[in-house]
Amino acid sequence: MPHSAQPVTLNVDALGLGQEQDAGLPARILASLSLEQKVAMLHQHAPAVPELGLASFHTGAEAAHGVAWLGPATVFPQPVGMAATWDADLIERLGEATGRELRGKKAEDSTVGLNVWAPVVNPLRHPLWGRNEEGFSEDPHLTAQLAGAYCRGLKGKDPHTWLTVPTLKHFLGYNNEFDRNVTSSNLSPRVLHEYELPAYRSPIEEGVAGAVMLSYNLVNGRPAHVSDLVQSQLRQWRNGDSVAIVTDAGAPGSLFRAEKYFDGGPAAYAAALQAGVDSFTDDGDNPAPSIAYLTEALGQGLISESDVDRAVLRLLTLRARTGEFAHHPYASIGPEEIGAAAHVQLAREAAAKSVVLLRNDAGAGILPLGDAPGTIAVIGSLGSRVLSDWYSGTLQDAVRIAEGLTRRYGGTDGAGVVAEEGADVVALRSVRTGGYLGGGPGEVLTAAATAPGLAESFTLKDWGAGEVTLQSMLTGKFVTDTGDGYLRAEADRVGGWVVQETFRLDRAADGTAALQHVGTGKWLRIESGTTSAALVPDAATAARFALRTLKSGHEAARQAAAEAHTAVVVVGNDPHLGGRETLDRSTLELPLAEQELVRVVREANPRTVLLMVSSYPYALGALADTPAIVWSSHGGQELGGGVADVLSGDAEPTGRLAQTWFARDADLPDILDYDIITSRSTYLYSRAEPLFPLGHGLTYGDVRYGSVALREMPGGGTTGTDVAEVTVELRNEGSRPAFELVQVYASAPCHRLEFPRRLLVGHQRVEVPAGGTATATIAVPLDRLATYSTVEERMLVEPGAYQLLVGSSAEDLPLAVPLSVPGTPGRGRSTGRWFRSENFDSCGNVALVPETRLAGTAVTPANAARPAWVTYRFWGAAEPLRENVVLADVVSCSPATPGAGCVLRVQVPGPADTWNTIGTARVSPGFSGELPVPLSSGASPFDEARTFRLVLEGAVTVSRLQLR
Repeated sequence: MPHSAQPVTLNVDALGLGQEQDAGLPARILASLSLEQKVAMLHQHAPAVPELGLASFHTGAEAAHGVAWLGPATVFPQPVGMAATWDADLIERLGEATGRELRGKKAEDSTVGLNVWAPVVNPLRHPLWGRNEEGFSEDPHLTAQLAGAYCRGLKGKDPHTWLTVPTLKHFLGYNNEFDRNVTSSNLSPRVLHEYELPAYRSPIEEGVAGAVMLSYNLVNGRPAHVSDLVQSQLRQWRNGDSVAIVTDAGAPGSLFRAEKYFDGGPAAYAAALQAGVDSFTDDGDNPAPSIAYLTEALGQGLISESDVDRAVLRLLTLRARTGEFAHHPYASIGPEEIGAAAHVQLAREAAAKSVVLLRNDAGAGILPLGDAPGTIAVIGSLGSRVLSDWYSGTLQDAVRIAEGLTRRYGGTDGAGVVAEEGADVVALRSVRTGGYLGGGPGEVLTAAATAPGLAESFTLKDWGAGEVTLQSMLTGKFVTDTGDGYLRAEADRVGGWVVQETFRLDRAADGTAALQHVGTGKWLRIESGTTSAALVPDAATAARFALRTLKSGHEAARQAAAEAHTAVVVVGNDPHLGGRETLDRSTLELPLAEQELVRVVREANPRTVLLMVSSYPYALGALADTPAIVWSSHGGQELGGGVADVLSGDAEPTGRLAQTWFARDADLPDILDYDIITSRSTYLYSRAEPLFPLGHGLTYGDVRYGSVALREMPGGGTTGTDVAEVTVELRNEGSRPAFELVQVYASAPCHRLEFPRRLLVGHQRVEVPAGGTATATIAVPLDRLATYSTVEERMLVEPGAYQLLVGSSAEDLPLAVPLSVPGTPGRGRSTGRWFRSENFDSCGNVALVPETRLAGTAVTPANAARPAWVTYRFWGAAEPLRENVVLADVVSCSPATPGAGCVLRVQVPGPADTWNTIGTARVSPGFSGELPVPLSSGASPFDEARTFRLVLEGAVTVSRLQLR
C-alpha cells in the first residue's frame, strides 16, 4: 500500500494564516518566532516549535550516488563513474531515483532530512585528490552540466514542490586533503571566474540547487566559511540570494581552533553568519555550543537580529520547498521505493554505460567476448567482490564481476568462468609461543594452534603504500580492532572513518615480521598465558611472526590464466584506502603488487584484459600495451552485470573519460598549486602527452570522421546568445553499431591572453550504424569562448580568430574549422585610476592574501626570501603621466629581520626577455598606506608592450595600484 505522509500541521491562528498557504509562508513563520527560537534554528539540528506546529529539522542527507548512511538503498556508480557516461538524461534519472528512495526513507523515519548534501561540483583539477571519486570532471562546464542533471533529478519534476533540496559541495577551491582545513587555495581572478565558479553558477541559475556547502580550506588566505566571495559572487547570481549556505561538519569551530583566524567562537560565528552562512554544522547533534556562541555574539553587538532573520528565512524557504508545510504530490511515496526493481535496472544501465574501453587491439581480437568465449579466468580480488565507499549506501544483492560473467555465460556450451583472487594465503606463527594465529567466529585471535587449519589461514591482500588486509579463510571476514584493543576476524568489509582492518608488515632481516595496526598505530602483541592478540603502543613488545605461504597467489593466478581462453585481471583500489576523504594519493602508479599480478597474468596468457575498477586514474607504464584495457569506477551494486554487458558485447561501450589520465607523476603540478594557468595543468593548459585524454573511450565499431561544416547563428542560442553550429559527417567502417561521442574543442593560438590549449565547448552522442553514416549537429554558444578580463572585471569574448576542433577526445581531433569572432577588444587599463593588485596578467612567487580580515584580496610574496612579481598588460592609449609615479596601496610591511624594510620596484620590458627597473621605493617596517614609487625621468610603461610589472621584495603586501 502506498504510504500517505502528512505535512506538518501548522498553527493557523498563531501564524495568522488563512486556509491557503502562499509563497509568503516562510516569512510569516519567521515573524512568529522569538529571537531565541530563531537562533536555535541556525544549527544543523533545529528543534521543534510545538506552539507553531513546527517539527524538528536537520540539514544534510548523504546521497552522492544513491542514499547513504541510512541502511540498504540502491547503490549507483560513483559520481566519477556517472560522469563517464556523459549522459545528462541518465544522470537525471539517477538523481530522481535517489530522491524517491530518500522520500521512502523519510516515510519509514520522519526524522530523515530532505536536504541532500550532494553533488560535489569541485572540478577534478588534480587526479591525486583523495576525493576524486566524488567529483564529476576536470572540466568545470561538463561538471556543471552533469552534476546539474543530478540536481535536476533530485529536485524532481513538480513545479512547486521539490522532491529533495540538493546542496552543491564544496565552495570553493577544494582539491586537497593534506592539511585541508589550514591550507589556502590561491585563486587568481582568471582561475576563479573561468575554472572554479562555473560549476556552481549554472545549477544555481538553472534553479536546481537549493543549498551550497562551504569548504574546509582557505581561499586566498581567508577561510572559505567567511569568504567575501559568497556575497560578492554567489549571492549576485540569479536565484543566489535564496540559496541556503551550510557549513561543512566542524568547520565553524575550525575558524578559531585549527585556523586560528578568530580569537573565539562568538567572533567566528558572527563573521560566518555575516559572510552568508545560514546553518552551522558543529558539535554533532548538540546545538548548545553554537547557540551559545551566536547568543554571545548578539550580546556583544557583533551581529543583529536582522542577520539572524536572513539566515532563518532561507532555511524556512528550504523546508517549504520540500512541501513540509503543505500537501504535495510526493506525499504518497513510501518505503517500497527503496531498492525498487526499476532502480536496480537503472543501476545496471548506469554501470554498463559508465564502463570505458580504453584500449582494444584489433589484432588481438579479445573484445567483445561474444557468445562463445571459451573459459574466462577472472583474476584479482576486485573481480570477486563489490566495494562501497564512505558515501555509499548499504549494498544489497551486489553482483560481482565474476558473478556477472557467470550469469552471462553459465549456460553456454564450452564456456565457463573461473574466479581466482591471486593473493597469497598465509599462516602466521608466533616466534615466541610457536603457535599459529587464528580464531573462530567472534573469537579473539590467539596464537595457540600447533598447525594451521582454516581458522589459522588468512588471505593476505596488499593494497599498496604498505597496507595489507588479513581475511580469514574460515569466516571470510577481515581481521579488525573492534574497539577493545583485541583482534578478531569479524569485519565484513574494510571501512569506517578510521579504517580498522589494515596492517603494516614490519619485516626484519631474519625474515620475521611484526604487525602494526594502521588505524591506531599500535602493534600486535601476543599476551602471555592466553596468547590473545592484543594491540599495544610499544613497538619493542610487538610479537614477531614467521609467515608460511599456504597458497601462492601468483602461482594460482598463473595457472588460472594459462588454462583459460581469456584472462580478465581486475585491479584497482579499495575506496577506503590509499586515497579518500582526509587522504590524498601519493602517486598515479598502480600499487606494485597489482602491477606484478598483471604481469604474471599477461605472461601466462596473451589474451589478457586489464580491467581497472577504481576511484581515480592510474599511470600504467609498461602495462599500457596490454591488448585490451577497460576501466570502471566502483560501479555500485550492479557493477558485475554492467561490466559483463560491455565485455560480452551485449551492450556497446559508450563510456568516455571525464578526466585526463596522465602518464607520469612528473606531468602533474604540486597538489596545492591551484593556478592551472601558470602551472599549465589540467587538459586546458597541460602540454604533457596523456596516457588517455579527456573524452577518450573506444567503441566496438570503427568510426571515421569525414567532414565538418560551420554555420554561424547570431542570437540562435536558447537564451538569445550567438551560436556556431557545427555539423560533422561520420561513417562506421566496422561490423557493429557505434555510439560515438562527438566532441568540439576551441583553441585560439593568437588570443591576446593565454587561451586554453583545448577548451571543451560542445558534445553530442550519435549512433552510427554498422557500415553506415550519421550526422552530428552541435551548437556551440560563443559565450563559451569568454575569458575573464582583469581590466573590466568581467567575462567577455575577445574578437579574433578561433579554431573549432572536432573529434573523439581532447587529443584525437582530426577535423578543424576556423571561426572568426567580430567585435571590439576589451578596453585597456587607464592611468589615474586605482586597480586591484590581484588583477594581474601573470605572476611569479605570489600569494593572494586578505586585504582586511573579511574583505578584499592583496598580493604578497609566497616566499618572502625571494622577490615576487606581478605583471599588468593592456594599457590604453599612451597619455603623458602627470606625476610620473606608480602609487601602491600598501597593506603591511613585516620583514623577518627587524629594521630591514621591504622594496617595491617598477619594471618595463627590455630586450631579449629582460626587464628594466624604472622606479624603486623602500617600504619601512610597519608602514601601511599609499606609497609613491617615482619613475625615472623620461621612463614610461607605454612602450610597444604597454606593460609593466611590480616586483615585491620582502614581506610587503599591496592591495591596489595606480599609474599617474
